[in-house]
Amino acid sequence: MIEKQNTKKIELLAPAGSYETFRAVIRAGADAVYLGGSHFGARAYADNFNETELLSAIDYAHMHGRQVYLTVNTLFKEKELNEELYRYLLPYYKQGLDAVIVQDMGVFSFIRQMFPNLDIHTSTQMTVTGRYGAAYMKELGASRVVTAREMSFAEIRDIYENVEVEIESFVHGALCYCYSGQCLLSSMLGGRSGNRGRCAQPCRLPYEVYDENLKQISTNGNYILSPKDLCTISAIPQLVESGVYSFKIEGRMKQAEYAAGVVSIYRSYIDRYLEELKCQISQGKSEKDAYLAARKAYRVSKEDMQKLLDFGNRSGFTDGYYFRQNGREMITLKTPGHARTNEALQSEIREKYVQASAPGTEIKEKINGILKLIQDFPATIELNYRDIHTKYEGDMVHAALKQPLSREKVEASIRKTGNTPFEFEQLDIKMDEAVFLPVQALNQLRRVALEQLQEQIVAKWRRELPVETGKTVTQEQRTETHVHEKKEYVFSGCEKENLAVSVERQNQLAPVLKQEFVDDIYLDSSCYKRDDLFQLIREDIKAIHAAGKKSYYILPAIFRHKTAEFYLEHIKEFLQVGLDGVVVKSFDSASFAKEQLVGKMDIILDHNLYSWNHRAKDMLEDFMPLRDTVPLELNRKELFVRNNAGSEMILYGYLPLMISAQCVHANAGKCDKYPTVTYLKDRYGKFFPVKNNCTECYNSIYNTTPLLLFDFHEDFKRMGMGGYRISLTTENAGEVLRIMELYQEVFLSGKTTIKDQLSNGTYTNGHYKRGVE
Repeated sequence: MIEKQNTKKIELLAPAGSYETFRAVIRAGADAVYLGGSHFGARAYADNFNETELLSAIDYAHMHGRQVYLTVNTLFKEKELNEELYRYLLPYYKQGLDAVIVQDMGVFSFIRQMFPNLDIHTSTQMTVTGRYGAAYMKELGASRVVTAREMSFAEIRDIYENVEVEIESFVHGALCYCYSGQCLLSSMLGGRSGNRGRCAQPCRLPYEVYDENLKQISTNGNYILSPKDLCTISAIPQLVESGVYSFKIEGRMKQAEYAAGVVSIYRSYIDRYLEELKCQISQGKSEKDAYLAARKAYRVSKEDMQKLLDFGNRSGFTDGYYFRQNGREMITLKTPGHARTNEALQSEIREKYVQASAPGTEIKEKINGILKLIQDFPATIELNYRDIHTKYEGDMVHAALKQPLSREKVEASIRKTGNTPFEFEQLDIKMDEAVFLPVQALNQLRRVALEQLQEQIVAKWRRELPVETGKTVTQEQRTETHVHEKKEYVFSGCEKENLAVSVERQNQLAPVLKQEFVDDIYLDSSCYKRDDLFQLIREDIKAIHAAGKKSYYILPAIFRHKTAEFYLEHIKEFLQVGLDGVVVKSFDSASFAKEQLVGKMDIILDHNLYSWNHRAKDMLEDFMPLRDTVPLELNRKELFVRNNAGSEMILYGYLPLMISAQCVHANAGKCDKYPTVTYLKDRYGKFFPVKNNCTECYNSIYNTTPLLLFDFHEDFKRMGMGGYRISLTTENAGEVLRIMELYQEVFLSGKTTIKDQLSNGTYTNGHYKRGVE
C-alpha cells in the first residue's frame, strides 16, 4: 500500500466562495481549490465567481502549481443541459480548467462527449458508499470519486484496494444530517432544492421528538437534526492509510479567514505526517511497521486544536463517521449556530493570508536567469522555471561613452520583479566591460521576459476547441434537441397501464393482494430481518404469485459494504426465492444488480437515481432496467417535455425527505434495535414520521402529508407514462384499503375528485404544480 500511496502526494483541497478566499487558501498551502461559477453549483448562495474571476483563478493556480475544480454538481433540467452548459463551460475548458465536480448523470455524459479531455469528479451528491458504485463511476470515465461522508475507514480502504480511482473525502467542516443527494426536506417544505444548490437548511431548525404513541420524548435540546462540524486533524494517519488522496475541507459559504486558517493547519500536519512516513520507509521498515511508527509519532498540539475551534465550530467538533456508525455525541442538540471566537487569531490570519494575498502582493516562484550584455549585440536574457525556458532579446548594447554600467546596478535592476509571480533564485550576469544600455531598456528587457515566461507557463494548460471524429463540435451537437422515442411498453403481459404498490410493513400486503387492478408488488427490505429473510420472502412471493401479480424486492436505500457482502454471500438463495425482479435506489445497489442479477430477473430504478433530463435517462439504460421512476422534483410542464416511456410515476405516498445514517429513535433515547416510528414536530406543529431501519442502520424521515396525484390521470396519459406506483409506508390495513378505493374511484373511473373525497386537504401535490428553481 505504501508503494501505491506514494506514487503521488496527498492533495489538500480547499473551498473558495470568493476570489479573495481563493488567493488566501492558495497562500495558506492548498494544493487545489474547488469553487463555483455563476451557474450550476451546489452553493448557489455563495458569492461565487464571475467568468473573468474564474479565468484569472485558473491561471493564478497554474502559475503556482495548483489546480482548480469547478462545481457543476446540481441536477440539470432539459433546457439547461441542451442550451446552456456547453457555452458556460467552454471558456474554462479552453483556459485549462483541471476538473469538474458532477452529480447529474446527464452532465457526466455531456462532458464526456463534448469536453473529452476534462477530468470528471463524481460529487458526494451521488451517494457512492462502496466499491460497486465507485467501480461503476470509474468504468464511465470518472478520474475521482468523492465518497459519502458516512463511510468508515474500512469502507474507503475497500474502494482503494479494489478500484483504480482517486478517492476524495471530507476532512473538515459542516456535516449534512442526510446522505448527500438523498435529501428533499428543503425542497418539499419550501421549494429550495438541495439538488439545485439552494438548500434552506431546515435540519438546523428545532424539532420536538415524539414516540409512536405521540408522547413527547425529552432530548435535552431540540436541534436533533443538526450535526456538529467535522474535524479529523487527529486522524490524518488513518485517512492516508485508508487510501484517501484528496483531503477536502468544506466551507464555500465561509469567510476567507476561516478557509485560510483551517487550510494552514491541515497543511502543516499533513506535511509533518508524510515526512515522518517517508522517514520510516527510508529506514527499510515493512509496510505495516512504517505506518504504525508514523502513526505513533503523530501528535496534534492543544494550541492548534484550539485554533481550529476558534476558526469556527458547532458545539465543538466530531470526527464524524470514520470511527462510528452514528451517535448522539455527533449532534449539537443545544444550538445549531457556527461559533467563532478569538478575534486576535482572526486578525492574524487576515494579515498573514488574506491581506497578503490581495492583488499586488504575489506568491513568488523561484526562477533562474542568464543575462548577456555583450557590446554590439542585442541584450539577451534567458529565464528558466522548472521545465519552461524562455529567451528574449532587447536593444543593442553599445560601448560606454561616459559612465559604463556597473554589474551591481544591472543586477539590482533585473532582480526587481515587483508584482510579478517570480523572484530570482540564481542570476548569472555575463557582460563586457565599459558597456552601456539605458536603464529604461534594461527594465523593458526584464519586464517583457517575465511576461513571456508567465505566458508560457499558463499556455501549457490551454486547450483547443473540443473535437469529435476529427471535426469541431457543431452547433447542432452542442444544442442537441432530444426527440422522444415512441415506445409501446407492455407490462404484466397485457396492454394496460401498470400499477405497482410498494409496501414497507407486513400488514400492508394482505389488503393489496385483494386488489385486482394491482399488477406488481414491491416488498421493501425493511419488512424483513436477515435471520429469516429468505423463508419469509418466499412465503410472501408465493402469495403474490397466487394472486396473479409480480413480486419485486426493494434493495436497501443505502447499500454499503456490509450490505453488499450479505447479498453477495446469499446470492444463490436470493435467486431461488422466486422474485420477478428488484428495485434499486443507489448507484451501489444498481451496480451490484447489474453484475449479479441482469439476465436472471428484472431491475427497476427508483426515483433516487435521478433522470431529470434525457441524457441522464439514457445513461441509466446502462443498467438495463425494465423501467425507471419519474423524479419527484419536476413539475407538470417539465414532465411534459420529458421522455416518460418506460417510466413509472409515483401517485401516492409519504415521500422520503431524508435518508440518514443517524437515528432519531436512538439519539432521543437509546439504541435498542427496535424498528419503530418516531415523529418530529416542527415549529408549525406538523409531525414528520421517522422510521429506523435497524438491519441496515439508517433512518428515513417522511413528509408530514402524503403525495396524492390521482386527479391527473389525463395529464399522465398525454405524458406517455409507462406505469404508476402507490407507495405505502406507515399506513395500517384500513388506511391501505381507503387508498385503494380512492385510486379506483378517482384515478381509474374519474367519477369523483380527491378534493371531494378529502375535503380536509390532508395531502400534497408535491412539486407537480410548483417545481423547483
